[in-house]
Amino acid sequence: MEVVQTARMVLSRVTADDLPAVHELHSDPRTSVYNPAGPSPDLESSRAMLDLWLADWDERGLGYWAARPLERPEVLGFGGLRHAVVDGAEVLNLYYRFHPSAWGHGYAVELARAALLVGRRIGTVVAVIRDVNAPSLRVAERAGMRRDRAIPYGGVPSYVYVA
Repeated sequence: MEVVQTARMVLSRVTADDLPAVHELHSDPRTSVYNPAGPSPDLESSRAMLDLWLADWDERGLGYWAARPLERPEVLGFGGLRHAVVDGAEVLNLYYRFHPSAWGHGYAVELARAALLVGRRIGTVVAVIRDVNAPSLRVAERAGMRRDRAIPYGGVPSYVYVA
């Protein structure tokens, strides 16, 4: 689903026009504390990330959304589902990342629940979360996911949550 409306947001397929927002969010050290690669170092890195997201939509008809408040143009964050291989299994990986100004308002849980509604019709939905990322672990749990197992992922200890 390219556009989903929740109680407070419009979740829409990312576009090339979202590059400034992608870079702003992913270059912020506060939003990359738990990312082993750290913040996006430059605009070209952010462009490469966005290009992958755009290709997901073009090739698979599924991908990440830009999350905007209803009736306002600013981007609160990004998230949704991508096809991935996790621990040897093909799954839909749930992702969410929001601007610090949006933290603590339940937007990530709202996006995660919307993604789970879409994803459950398509396949197995998981969220792979660093074991030390307590805020993201809480989002997955509040969205109705449960911790399934611990795995090394991207070189760091992580938990796999399942819907």
